[in-house]
Amino acid sequence: MVLSKRIVTTLRNLCIPCYRQLPLASEVVAEYIRNRDHPSWTSFFLPYKCVQDDLYGEKHFNFPVDSCNYHILRVGCYPYVKYHCTKRAPQDLNLENNLFKVITALNLGIPCLLYGIAAIFLIKHTDYVHLKGQKPIPIHFLILEDHQ
Repeated sequence: MVLSKRIVTTLRNLCIPCYRQLPLASEVVAEYIRNRDHPSWTSFFLPYKCVQDDLYGEKHFNFPVDSCNYHILRVGCYPYVKYHCTKRAPQDLNLENNLFKVITALNLGIPCLLYGIAAIFLIKHTDYVHLKGQKPIPIHFLILEDHQ
């Protein structure tokens, strides 16, 4: 997995000249959660072209944001990365993470690609995350989320 991540990162650096200047996906996700005042859940698409994918290869993992923990279910569905975030206590998610990696490898990522293509047509709402020194990063939703 480490070799795969290195290869992908090298290719992205070669193909996208400004790749290293893009914000980290983890920073964008954390800032969005903060901006929403730590919702109990959220689900959105983040365009690959707008971030450095520092979470590449991870499928199901704990993600601390301030004093809260989120279980992140992350799916690469080109041209997006889908994040489903649920506020929960930290757990050992290694088994699920590895299981989802195996499933993705076995199906060659084809369902994920189809999900990404479908998302292009199904996205109904866009918000923006503002990070200091960066242009606004779009975050797309299939529905407008109302957490009130």
